[in-house]
Amino acid sequence: MKNLEIAATFGDMADLLEIQGANPFRIRAYRNARVSLESLTDTVEEIAKRGALDDIQGIGKDLAGKITEYIETGKIQAFEDLKKELPVGLVGIVSIPTIGPKTARLIFDSFGVGSVDDLEKLARTEKLLTLPGIKKKTLENIVRGIELYKRRKGVFLLGRALPVAGEILAGLAKVAGKAAYAGSLRRMKESVHDVDILVASNKADAVMKAFRDLPVVERVLMSGPTKTSVLVTGDMQADLRVVEPDSWGAALLYFTGSKEHNIRLRERAIKRGLKLNEYGLFDEAGKSVAARTEEDIYAALDLEWIPPTLREDRGEVDAAAKKGGLPKLVGVDDIRGDLHMHTTWSDGALSTEDMVEAARARGYKYVAITDHSQSLGVAGGLSADDLLEHVGEIHKLDRKHRGFRVLAGTEVDIRKDGTLDYPDEVLGKLDFVVASVHSSLRQDRKTMTERVVRAMQNPHVRVVGHPTGRLLGDRDSYDLDFDVVMAEAARTRTCLEVNAHYHRLDLNDVLCKKARDAGVQVIISTDSHNAENLGNLVYGVATAQRGWLGKEHVLNTRPVEELLAYKTS
Repeated sequence: MKNLEIAATFGDMADLLEIQGANPFRIRAYRNARVSLESLTDTVEEIAKRGALDDIQGIGKDLAGKITEYIETGKIQAFEDLKKELPVGLVGIVSIPTIGPKTARLIFDSFGVGSVDDLEKLARTEKLLTLPGIKKKTLENIVRGIELYKRRKGVFLLGRALPVAGEILAGLAKVAGKAAYAGSLRRMKESVHDVDILVASNKADAVMKAFRDLPVVERVLMSGPTKTSVLVTGDMQADLRVVEPDSWGAALLYFTGSKEHNIRLRERAIKRGLKLNEYGLFDEAGKSVAARTEEDIYAALDLEWIPPTLREDRGEVDAAAKKGGLPKLVGVDDIRGDLHMHTTWSDGALSTEDMVEAARARGYKYVAITDHSQSLGVAGGLSADDLLEHVGEIHKLDRKHRGFRVLAGTEVDIRKDGTLDYPDEVLGKLDFVVASVHSSLRQDRKTMTERVVRAMQNPHVRVVGHPTGRLLGDRDSYDLDFDVVMAEAARTRTCLEVNAHYHRLDLNDVLCKKARDAGVQVIISTDSHNAENLGNLVYGVATAQRGWLGKEHVLNTRPVEELLAYKTS
């Protein structure tokens, strides 16, 4: 958790420095450090013990010193000094998607507004319209941004919550019998409100004490004989329930949910003269029929065991009643290669060779290097000449590795009219093309749909990247007619991406199911900008599972020869 604590502090420092108008390179250093810390697989404490903090990508001597200071004292004095100059509430204002640092500073200097609540009150008046550069449309965007900010408050992304749950389980390992996270986190929903932990033990007091004493716990909200609730770092609530070992399966089933799934199971139990609750499955005489495992309970209800990612009352109970009715879901180990990643040639943190080696270390059989195209200047997009030079480097790496393919690619921008950012004679020299929308996101549905359809009609485009453009908690999806998009994807044999970064998870689970029903192949890729990002694959696979996808629906579960032949076959 210290990784995330320090990362969040560096992010806040970057925002406050930007509001101050500090050196852009200094601001960028803190932002890059935040990304690196969020992606680490080791804890900063372990790295510090090895004396290797400045080996972390983007961490120099100065930032390494600040990390050490936080490990030793729990704070960073430079951040404390910044907070004396500007209210930390301004960080919340900058977090509003439609407000940048300059606007936040202007509003603060003009009206003394230092919190989102104060800004919301001010926005209800028209006083903001007296400021230079703020028009009626700007004010509408600010109000819309506040609504989006409030909607995500108290909501935590899957990629934030899962590491917290893992740390809690690790901390309870010595005192717990069986332990697992439950709730929407076990169902791998894209965002959760809290972390539910379930433990089977006959020593509840010892488990509760160990939970309360965990380093990650900041405040105990309540603690009783079978349930304790705490706040952990970042104001996330974690609830621990201790149950009897004999009712472990029933409790895990009940507290995993969803509520609608549980209702379906209870209805099925009632039809069989049984009663199902968190303690077990019982007959009319109150005798336990099944309770110790989930598998026992499902079997007693004449059902196949249903994976947690499917438990949303979307037909899974009826499917489980038929032999072989449930899909055999795609798994992380089924993915043979990552087909969307960036290097230092555009906005990535590592060289092409380093990214290739990181992918090989994960056991992949192929990767595609897909740096940004020229129009995306903010991400260091490549000119056509630079791209072709990059292709030469990639081909050398491809020849270097036997039994592993390095595909030369690009993430090419789909321009506002649906044309692509490189001409066909350049795209034709590539092995793999991801086409993505990065600009003009507010086009109307008809225009945006035609734009994406036109891109799919290009014979070089193999996949549409992050097809809805959403950023969870920060930006809503743009408007697309997915009936039209799916039909054209199927016709042109163009895949749609499941972008596994937990800020995107795009396609989402519902659209994954729609793609499956439309006969459209998806590709699960991580959009990695460093080696640690490759670990986000688990979130993309979980999203695909929630959309009922099996190996047969995911193109990058296949050998590279089949993958490359798919568009033209």
